[in-house]
Amino acid sequence: MTTTSPPEPPRSRLGHAYGEQLAQHPLTGSQHPAAAARDSATLTLAYQDRFLNGPAFLGEGERRTVVADLQTVYRLLRSLPERVFGGSTTALAAAVGLDPGQSALITRSARTGTLLPLGRADLYHDGAGFKLLEFNLTSALGGFENADINRAMLAYPPLAEFVHRHGLRYQDTLGHMVRTMRAECAAHVPADRPPVVAVVDTVDNFAVVGPRLRVFAAKLADHGAEGIACDLGELSYPNGRPTVGGRAVDVVFRYFLPEDLTDPVATAQLEPLLLAVERGRVGLFSRLDAELYGNKGTLAILSDERHRDLFDAAELACVDRLLPWTRYVRPRLTAPDGARVDTLAHALAHRHELILKPTLLHGGHGITAGWESDPAAWEREVAAAMDGPFVLQHRVRPAAEPFPDGAGGLQELFLNWGLYVGARGAGDDGDDGYAGGFVRASADPAVGVVSVGSGAAVGCVFHGGD
Repeated sequence: MTTTSPPEPPRSRLGHAYGEQLAQHPLTGSQHPAAAARDSATLTLAYQDRFLNGPAFLGEGERRTVVADLQTVYRLLRSLPERVFGGSTTALAAAVGLDPGQSALITRSARTGTLLPLGRADLYHDGAGFKLLEFNLTSALGGFENADINRAMLAYPPLAEFVHRHGLRYQDTLGHMVRTMRAECAAHVPADRPPVVAVVDTVDNFAVVGPRLRVFAAKLADHGAEGIACDLGELSYPNGRPTVGGRAVDVVFRYFLPEDLTDPVATAQLEPLLLAVERGRVGLFSRLDAELYGNKGTLAILSDERHRDLFDAAELACVDRLLPWTRYVRPRLTAPDGARVDTLAHALAHRHELILKPTLLHGGHGITAGWESDPAAWEREVAAAMDGPFVLQHRVRPAAEPFPDGAGGLQELFLNWGLYVGARGAGDDGDDGYAGGFVRASADPAVGVVSVGSGAAVGCVFHGGD
């Protein structure tokens, strides 16, 4: 008599257990797990009605491991000017694709105040572990509604009971952001009243995202700050200090990005703000030079074998564990087997395993997945990117995760995890800097980019339960 081994359990034991529980609770009407999220004006403004039928679950052991790895990667990224570029932030700026004007603005910011860790890691789990696709290190991270999704999902009684029974919890991402802002801009946060915080984007961007930033500004009141959302053009500078609507500003919470600083109008409107920061008249969160470290080009530097002798054994183990193979698009590159090869020939031969990404753009813009392109189009894209601000990255195939299908069963979805990290000591969970998260999900196993912009559904993250 032959026996067969039991099937391997899914990555998310909790997700599988929750699906089994939901099979006993058919979804109906107001009892739908996403009903409260869809009834929230705040959440529908951000995500319309694209909510998953349940949360994602992050086991406590894997949470600790990935957060520790992300903290290590953050330290490595911050050390790149010294380790690779002789201490020059200007050289790092040029290497990651910033033009001279952007570089001058960003490196100016590096001379003021301090810069504390704050970022969102975009990751796939390939069944063996998390792989880091991008590490966005900036104040313009989104995610300030993360805890609202958790709270809305907990209005569904079967989930609330499951979370309680397994000892699960979640982090308030916005709370971590505000604590980090207060620490980074401590010299500008008054002790006797709530700080006035201007949430600021460019004029063009604010015309699109203004309603959501107004929500963000209003939510700051829950964290002991007075928020005002505005664009750069609404700031005036009597006596050198920024004001908006007649209110003097203590801290500017920055929502503009490096790609916005190529517009001469935006650059001119930014200049008096940078002068006010340099003269100590206002705090800027986060410092512009955060953008030097939070882009795909820096991941290519960490991934490149040419720099392996700059890192110790523990650092290399982290890089090997977390980063997919990533290289700048230059005429020759180091292949995964260590051989130096012609880049275009390698890209054509391995089209189905590669994705082409600009180093500085965000939100999935400018990305070309080789497996979604025909050979001629792929060759044109890679050739056009040669010697420019682009990287090639090895494809990461996300493992299927079990999610309720809304009809009493389970469906397989493929997740882009957005996990937030900040400075240690800003929250609980052993003060390791974990600041919550959310997921974006697609039912397409061959999806190039799992993002809200490409139609993905959104869900919250609960952790713990080991």
